[in-house]
Amino acid sequence: MRPALAAFLVLAAATFPTTARTAAAAPAVQTPLETARAMTPARRRAIQSDLAWVGKYNGLINGEANSRMVTAIKAFQHGRRGKPTGVLNPQERQQLAEAAKKRQARVGWKMVGDPGTGMRTGLPARLVPNHASDAGGTRWTSPSGAIRISLTRIRQADLTPAKLAARERQLPERKVGYSAVKPDFVVLSGTQGAKNFYMRGHLRGNEARILTILYDQASKATMEPVVVAMSSAFDPFPRGAQAVGPPPRRSIEYATGIVVSSKGDIVTDREVVEGCRTIAIAGHGNADRIAVDKARGLALLRIYGARELHPLALGHGTATTPVTLTGIADPRSQGGAAAASTVNAAVAPVGTAGELSLSPAPGPGFAGAAARDAGGDFAGLARLKPAVVAAASADVPAAQALLTTADAVRGFLAANRVAADGTARDAKTSIVRVICVRK
Repeated sequence: MRPALAAFLVLAAATFPTTARTAAAAPAVQTPLETARAMTPARRRAIQSDLAWVGKYNGLINGEANSRMVTAIKAFQHGRRGKPTGVLNPQERQQLAEAAKKRQARVGWKMVGDPGTGMRTGLPARLVPNHASDAGGTRWTSPSGAIRISLTRIRQADLTPAKLAARERQLPERKVGYSAVKPDFVVLSGTQGAKNFYMRGHLRGNEARILTILYDQASKATMEPVVVAMSSAFDPFPRGAQAVGPPPRRSIEYATGIVVSSKGDIVTDREVVEGCRTIAIAGHGNADRIAVDKARGLALLRIYGARELHPLALGHGTATTPVTLTGIADPRSQGGAAAASTVNAAVAPVGTAGELSLSPAPGPGFAGAAARDAGGDFAGLARLKPAVVAAASADVPAAQALLTTADAVRGFLAANRVAADGTARDAKTSIVRVICVRK
């Protein structure tokens, strides 16, 4: 054998096995989907959200690794004239986050809890600055009406997803292009007259909580990412730290009102007359809600043509411990009766806003009760705030009782030009039952 060839064979024998071992040990290249699966769910969710905001991802923002997410990444990369690998490098990830943040800022995106319906959702606040609530739910609209967002609740015996879907399909001018009916939620989208609509409703028992978004064609480019984000952010039955507001108020709720003028002016707790279709004063007929003061927690009602009113003397009592509360308990708490009664409560500062708490809290019906100090002078008005819980309950919720001082009540009346001309000192002759009908 020639020396050169022998040397080559010896070299080959030493080299080829090493090369084979090296090739076998080299790790396989991860696919984009495998790379996504290696991320934490929180990181995937953040990427999905940002992709949705830049209009590349149209799906549930749930943190799951899927081909839709990879396709959206490639679309984003292609739009930036980058190589569509399906995996974001650090620079691309930063660019995506910055682009999404700008879109969110442009529409005023924020998470909001709605006390009126008990739901939580994301909201493009700059697009829909007009806000209104009533017994039917809560609505946000743009100044021109081109965009409308609503949260509504319905209760119906034997409610099912199929029944909810059928109900929503039958709304006037609604044409459904897409529908998904699942065991606990329903999604419909399509057109409603000249607008696009998206509806998502979740069920629990006999109650459905619904998000509806309407927007015209001129708003489509802006609203499509918003719809994706709102759909994923919608939390119809929040729990724990995410709970937002009281459970749905009763269809009929009872409270106490204080007669403050011979012309039929009555002051009561603002919260108890929110969302009422009708407000009635037992023995006197219907009342109009004239004014509210959210800061003081007060509402001004007025009845007309009433006789035998005994306005309370709004003296300068002091909110010191203890006070006596005079109110009319919920008829369900006193066998249907309408008798006035009194309870004692201690007064103490609470929080940092200068509010005063009442302890123990009086029972249902005492919202709006008159408080008197040890000398019998008017010391303020009791307010009951329903406990912050997520789920609806047939029971009366636990309440935190607060006291609006006599000075605050007088200031509220003066601001609304009510001449408080009361002389009665017996609060039992000056209180009335307030009935809020929401159904």
